[in-house]
Amino acid sequence: MIDLNDVSKVYQIGTEKVRALDHATMHIYPREFVSIIGPSGSGKSTLMNIIGCLDTADAGVYKLDGIPIEDYSERQLAKIRNEKIGFIFQNFNLIPKLSAWENVELPLIYRGVRAAERSERVRSALERVGLLNRARHLPTELSGGQQQRVAIARALVTRPSLILADEPTGNLDSRTSREIIDILHELHEQGNTVVLITHDNDIARQAKRSVHILDGRLSEVQL
Repeated sequence: MIDLNDVSKVYQIGTEKVRALDHATMHIYPREFVSIIGPSGSGKSTLMNIIGCLDTADAGVYKLDGIPIEDYSERQLAKIRNEKIGFIFQNFNLIPKLSAWENVELPLIYRGVRAAERSERVRSALERVGLLNRARHLPTELSGGQQQRVAIARALVTRPSLILADEPTGNLDSRTSREIIDILHELHEQGNTVVLITHDNDIARQAKRSVHILDGRLSEVQL
């Protein structure tokens, strides 16, 4: 499903060039649960942005479902991000002025899904994360764990095949973190490919396979 071959990404910061990814090669098969672990500044977010089609590599080839990303137009990439990939971020990225329901519904509005189907799918997604009873609350009226559950529901509502979770427990206490990881396990068991990006060894161990990243270089690890 995810096939990176010799991928590099370099950023120019002032007069210095920073190699965020350094000839990275990684293969993730459909329905795998893989963690990518590394310290801050190791290249984790850059890797996630490339896997999620939010950014492109400077060199190397990234194939998603067997097709090189450079073969897609910007419009096609936007469609892939909206339909095939569910994003879960450390900071939740909810829109403050929208209710939980409206935040989850938004990707379906972008897709032009009819109102009746939107309602059914949003209800189902919020039920799945145990938050239907908080559907009309704003993000500021929810705890951090509840906000992350809304973010997960938003990722699920488009029925993606790939879940990208970037430090999904980073701002949560240990109990809530376990609850979020449990939800990711459920999604994996239901057939989703899950890529979990973290700096935490204990969180990384929750995956079936782990890949270490340091200075933009990838290596398989045993945790």
